[in-house]
Formats: sequence, structure tokens, C-alpha cells
Amino acid sequence: MARILTLTLNPALDLTVQLPRLETGLVNRSDAMHTHAAGKGVNVAQVLADLGHELTVSGFLGEDNLQAFETLFAKRGFVDAFIRVPGEIRSNIKLAESDGRITDVNGPGPRVSEAAQQALLDRLEQIAPGHDAVVVAGSLPLGVSARWLQALIVRLKKLGLNVALDTSGEALRASLKAGPWLIKPNTEELADALGCEVVSVAAQAEVASRLHAQGIEHVVISHGADGVNWFSVGSALHATPPKVSVASTVGAGDSLLAGMLHGLLSADTPEQTLRTATAIAAMAVTQIGFGIGDAAQLAQLEQGVRVRPLTEQ
Repeated sequence: MARILTLTLNPALDLTVQLPRLETGLVNRSDAMHTHAAGKGVNVAQVLADLGHELTVSGFLGEDNLQAFETLFAKRGFVDAFIRVPGEIRSNIKLAESDGRITDVNGPGPRVSEAAQQALLDRLEQIAPGHDAVVVAGSLPLGVSARWLQALIVRLKKLGLNVALDTSGEALRASLKAGPWLIKPNTEELADALGCEVVSVAAQAEVASRLHAQGIEHVVISHGADGVNWFSVGSALHATPPKVSVASTVGAGDSLLAGMLHGLLSADTPEQTLRTATAIAAMAVTQIGFGIGDAAQLAQLEQGVRVRPLTEQ
């Protein structure tokens, strides 16, 4: 299997609160509460580990509340290359209602100094060579600019790494100019980054062609329960997921990205890559937390995924 590096610049402690229905302005009583060491790159790493890959995790961690992350890294056998910074890792509250609706309240996290940013760049110069790919995922912490992220991607490419990117807003807008190997926005994130509508397949195909010309080989556009469109050079596929009972949509996109990376690095066929990735994402919404805990369930979900060329109606 592959050696993969994930970068989570703004990790979070996710507190997921399960409740029948959120009544704003009133006292609500929960059915259950779960706390996870999270952040998009950390989530991706957990799924990739379950798929058999070797993981190095890096980014910035507030040094005041590290325990959940260090415990997770030790349990999972991840190589810990995070830079510690003053302050607390942010907390993200997920209010998960029984109908699948999620309300997010995300904290800001610590401010990352220029010295810490340089320390991460120096560490990546040392550890990145030898990895097969790097995932750069999630939002930017206070003090880190979109321009810095763009330069980071350029630097990682110069180190010979395929860069898979999952971010949004100004961070995505700037990073597209660096030409990452793979991007995985949803339609809203892509439209915001490019300043144009990308609802129709024709519009997405036109945008993907432009992005391919910029060096972005894989454009994966997620549509939630409606599936995913994947535009690679010379190929365009759509996958429709099976119907499942939704516990939480948190981590579904991260699971999709992990599945895509797994298939691409394992030399699976495009159809098998997209089928497996879509099934992993479908599995993610049936649970609270991250990872693949039931291989039989995943195999069953794969059988329910329909993959077709985007030229088909």
C-alpha cells in the first residue's frame, strides 16, 4: 500500500450532540454525545489507515489540549509530524438531529505565528520525500493566509508529491492557481471559487476542462445524496450512492476523498475507484465518527452504487 501524508492546518475537537430535533431558544436534551479528534485531514487519514495505507499526519496543534489527538495518533499508528503552537485546538459543535440535519458551530482555533508556519515548511522539507501523495484539507487557522497555502502546494509539488486538495473559499480560490493534482469541492464551493454557476453537467465539464489545462488532473465534484461527478483527463463519470439511513453527514466528504485517493494509488479502474469511494462516503453517513469498521457492510454498499459515464442520461 501507499505512504500518504495528510496536512490539517486547523484541526478540531468535534463534539457531536445527537438529539431528536433542535428547538432553538429552548432547553434541548440530547440522546448521546461523542467527542472526536478531528479536522478534515485527520478524518481522511483514519479512513486511509483502514484501507491499509501508511499515514503521516501534520499541520498545527494547539498545545493546551493535545491529549485526544496524541491518543488517536498512537492508537492508529500514525507518524505524528504536527507543529505544536500556543493555545487551544478549536472545538466544533455538531448538532445532529434524527432526520439527518446537522447544525455546525465551529470555533476559531489558535493563531499561528510566522515562526510556526516556517517550522512546518522546514519539517515538510524533511519528511515529505518518500510519500506517494499528500492531502491538504480543511480551513485555514488564524494567521495563515490563502497565499501562503498556495505557496505550500507549489512547494509540495516541487518535492515530487501528488497534492489532493479539499478546502473552500479564498483558500480554494488561491490554491487552484497552484495546480494541485486533485480537488474535491461541492458545487457551491466550486462556484464560489470560480465566480460562475456550475450546476449543470455541461458547465462542470467546461470548468473541468479549464482546470485540467491548469494542471489539475482530477476534478471531483460532490453532490451529497445525489452522488458525485468525476472529471479526469479524457474521462467523466457519475456515481449514484445507495439509499442509507443517515446518522450524520459529518465526514462524508472526507471519506469520499480518502476512497478516491485509495483507488488512484492502488491502480484500480476508474469505475472501481469511484464505486468504492462512493460506498465509503455512503457508509460514513450511517455512523458517528470516522473510519471503516465493517468490511462486509462496505462490500454490500458497493453493490448498490451505480457508476455510469456522464454522457449517459
